[in-house]
Amino acid sequence: MERRTFLRGAVLGGSAAALGGTLWRGAAHAAPAQPGTGPYGPLGTADGNGIRLPDGFSSRVVARSGRTVSGTSYTWHNAPDGGACFADGDGWIYVSNSEINPSGGAGAVRFSPSGEITDAYRVLSGTRQNCAGGATPWNTWLSCEEVDRGLVYETDPWGRKAAVRRDAMGRFKHEATAADPVREVVYLTEDVPDSCFYRFRPTTWGDLSGGTLEVLTMGSGTSGRVGWARVPDPSASSAATRDQVPGAKRFDGGEGCFYADGICWFTTKGDNRVWSYDAAAQTIELAYDDAGDGVPLSGVDNVTGAASGDLYVAEDGGDMEICLITPDGVVAPFLRVGGQSGSEITGPAFSPDGGRLYFSSQRGTSGSSSGGITYEVSGPFRG
Repeated sequence: MERRTFLRGAVLGGSAAALGGTLWRGAAHAAPAQPGTGPYGPLGTADGNGIRLPDGFSSRVVARSGRTVSGTSYTWHNAPDGGACFADGDGWIYVSNSEINPSGGAGAVRFSPSGEITDAYRVLSGTRQNCAGGATPWNTWLSCEEVDRGLVYETDPWGRKAAVRRDAMGRFKHEATAADPVREVVYLTEDVPDSCFYRFRPTTWGDLSGGTLEVLTMGSGTSGRVGWARVPDPSASSAATRDQVPGAKRFDGGEGCFYADGICWFTTKGDNRVWSYDAAAQTIELAYDDAGDGVPLSGVDNVTGAASGDLYVAEDGGDMEICLITPDGVVAPFLRVGGQSGSEITGPAFSPDGGRLYFSSQRGTSGSSSGGITYEVSGPFRG
């Protein structure tokens, strides 16, 4: 079976859902993705925003930290980080975290069907260093605190309901989440050098107020079958969650997390790897492994997927690129932000129709949290 077939099956939405896990299992031990020519060709010269894009794509600035979002009264937050898009009638909402401590929280921008900004507002306040998170199938945003014994907060992208802390999801240095509606679990990453990979099984799907936190267990190595064990004390009052279960698999700094059709993809920044967890087979593989100098993707961080089956991985440092990993197993740059070497790329997320990609440069040209810039890229994304 060709790599194109099984990787596309693992990422595509809709009717492919029942096939994703089967297709990935059929290609066990496939080689990690390698550098090559991307589907959109080479990057062009920098546009007026300093962004190099393939031919046919364009960028615009959506918001800048410390400044009022155009057409609204909301001042965009500092250090924009993880984000996600939510359908809003024929329009959509982009939610973005603020990775500062104290304060933190999250804000949102609402767009009309034509892409015009119609509103911007706060959806979460009074929290600390909100890094990444993830959307739920019931249209809430899980905003995660990247601090010791940090919490997950469930927020309303429309800003109408008060955010709720979800203690049952564990207290640790949270990074990202990804919901698996088939197995009715939420996967979670942890941002420490000896991190673990978790899943939360709610007592009732759609209600995160109670449930069981589990940690992935595995022997040495980077591929093979895994297990799951209950974390005895999710509050971490007795010991760090990652230290409570013998045999818990260690990862070098968990970062982004994305689920599609039976596969949960997550990244680890310490070793520049992209992992794939096959939820049906309960196996783990490497989808990308940084081979050293000359590779296009380093400093792996947030990750999202497109309907084409392409994964989009943002860099924390590196060349300030968003790189894509195609279903053919090719890694290539999709865009590069110039003149912002003191920053990192955060929060990649596609609009519901797949025609626009949102992301932020967390510290912009200034290199400080007050210099964040949030962008939109539009163009002929393949379906």
